[in-house]
Amino acid sequence: MKVLEVPIKVTPDGRLELPESVLNQLPTDQTVRAIILVSEPTDSEEQTAWACLTAEQFLRGYGEADGIYDRLEP
Repeated sequence: MKVLEVPIKVTPDGRLELPESVLNQLPTDQTVRAIILVSEPTDSEEQTAWACLTAEQFLRGYGEADGIYDRLEP
């Protein structure tokens, strides 16, 4: 069994795009097996995404009438 490890681009329509150099090494008219490894977000990336979502959702409920609180002095 031959193993090829190459980066593969996923197109916007969900297709896998293999480099031409890899396609030339594949047998034609045969089934091949593939293992696909996908990177998962790191903890810091996930925390950043949650922080952005939380702020976005919080501010969505903030209306013009709430602006009065911004002008209060301690």
